[in-house]
Amino acid sequence: MKSTSLKGLLLASTLLCSIGYAHGQDAELTIESWRNDDLEIWQSKLIPAFEAKHPGIKVKFTPLAPTEYDAAIGAKLAAGSAGDLITCRPFDKSLELYNQGHLASLNDLEGMANFGDVAKSAWITDDGSHAFCVPMASVIHGFIYNKDAFEELGLSVPQTEDEFFAALDKIKEDGTYIPMAMGTNDQWEAATMGYQNIGPNYWKGEEGRLALIKGDQKLTDELWVQPYSTLARWKDYLGDGFEAQTYPDSQNMFTLGRAAIYPAGSWEISGFNNLADFEMGAFPPPVRAAGDECYISDHTDIAIGMNTASENPEAAKAFLNWVASPEFASLYANALPGFFSLANEPVQQEDALAQEFVSWREKCNSTIRSTYQILSRGNPNLELETWNASANVIRGTESPQDAAKRLQDGLSSWNDNHK
Repeated sequence: MKSTSLKGLLLASTLLCSIGYAHGQDAELTIESWRNDDLEIWQSKLIPAFEAKHPGIKVKFTPLAPTEYDAAIGAKLAAGSAGDLITCRPFDKSLELYNQGHLASLNDLEGMANFGDVAKSAWITDDGSHAFCVPMASVIHGFIYNKDAFEELGLSVPQTEDEFFAALDKIKEDGTYIPMAMGTNDQWEAATMGYQNIGPNYWKGEEGRLALIKGDQKLTDELWVQPYSTLARWKDYLGDGFEAQTYPDSQNMFTLGRAAIYPAGSWEISGFNNLADFEMGAFPPPVRAAGDECYISDHTDIAIGMNTASENPEAAKAFLNWVASPEFASLYANALPGFFSLANEPVQQEDALAQEFVSWREKCNSTIRSTYQILSRGNPNLELETWNASANVIRGTESPQDAAKRLQDGLSSWNDNHK
């Protein structure tokens, strides 16, 4: 833990640097992003807050369409026409931009001291020597539930897997609600809100994830197969026709009050708040047995870096230091509930459901999705294969053991640590 005095010195040095620059000369910064859905938040809240403290710097937020961003930002950087600040996707897309010389190393940026290793893991070189984007937000996985349904059925929030399945049995037996809203048609939910949601309690979060990267563990080891065995049990609680049920179908099923539990990512919070007319709660992935340590997928999602070709590097650094500050963390997290600050300093959430999700950081160990760093660079792509395997296991068309062997064989075919 950093001492209060150290935090104070870091903040003071950041402010002095920023204020000194602001009075030196005027500068205009442009931010590139794929998040065109939060344009209004940048224009009405974030940029005015920054400019109020940095009167010599003007900022423009110029988002691109999400589906076009990766190709467009690569082309703009290569042509020298990209903005000063580049919003960073997690892991390989941004690492590629850094390796091409388009993103600056931020090792000397004062604000980077406000983030821990897990927070920086999506925007750092493989050897850990250079961080190149300031972490902005993560999303947390767990389960959202209908509080009215739980009250009607006399259910308590499950703490262990036995309690979880007992609650599902009771919901199913009553028949008023579908126990869980999730389908397998789109596949990714089965992996993202299924396997990656419950799995960290089996492979012990970062311990297992890093061991898998090094090749010290394999996907055929029991601690990687067992989550699939648990996932296979979900089939009986997803309702008729779940095999053809899409992601929007599942969202509608839950927000219309037809299902009691929704395997979730915290990004659902804003949308669900607007659609559901019942009170919602959330609980983390139940531990395997009472007294076990708990682990949550607290997945790095978005960050921001500096274009090495920026004509205003000092102003850009001032902005990046502000993004690393408690002020930005609070503004961003509360403007977009469900997108949580990755800074060491906790942020109080105004939204009760968002606060419930982020409170799990205080009692559980945080990790990120196991397939995202390094392990999905080859062909077959482990992330995409995990989507398919998770959906197959839930549907009952592939056994947990067969799915794990297929994934391990694919990984071994190209990854040197798994030869």
